[in-house]
Amino acid sequence: MNMRPRKHQWLGLLPDALVQTKGSSHANIRYLTFDDGPDPIYTPPLLDLLAEHGVKASFFLVGQKIERHPRLVERIVAEGHMVGNHSYSHWSFKRMTTRKKLDEINSTDALLSAFDGRAHHRMRPPHGYIGADLLCYFAVQRRTFVYWSYDSLDYQDRPNRVMVDRLRADPPSPGDIVLMHDDSDRARDALTVMLPEWLSDGHAFHALPQEAR
Repeated sequence: MNMRPRKHQWLGLLPDALVQTKGSSHANIRYLTFDDGPDPIYTPPLLDLLAEHGVKASFFLVGQKIERHPRLVERIVAEGHMVGNHSYSHWSFKRMTTRKKLDEINSTDALLSAFDGRAHHRMRPPHGYIGADLLCYFAVQRRTFVYWSYDSLDYQDRPNRVMVDRLRADPPSPGDIVLMHDDSDRARDALTVMLPEWLSDGHAFHALPQEAR
């Protein structure tokens, strides 16, 4: 039932300033992160749930969806969550040229900037693929990729009780960055059960800090 990442372990060998896989464990903090939104069906009830429990999270958004659902992005920012860059098209970077990858990142940064005024945003590549070219570019630019240390497996099409049982048996540890998605109801349904339990156990959930510039 272990949900620790089974891939990308080599990224843990890189400095946190370039590739972050864990957050601060101070004060029992964990970090919920949601990929692939914003979604007009699934994101609003997830935001309602987070607001109900006073939890802040991080949303890695897709540029094409930002353009289609700007009011959802406004709400995410207004409610104190972090917005991050999850590329423009959500196509894998694996077969893209370096120029195309940078176009995907820069166009999404520009879209997000209209909502929070930041020139750069934390970046999580689609499907988890970076490539040596982007690693070098981000190192020179002093920018950071964000991965995860805890995979909720919410992309698996399994009954909600199965996911709840897994989360309860192997909860995230202090400092864990939890990978979830807001393009289905699976994360929200599981968190509806687990957030009250985790909070009553003293777990705290924060948004990841934004880029310094």
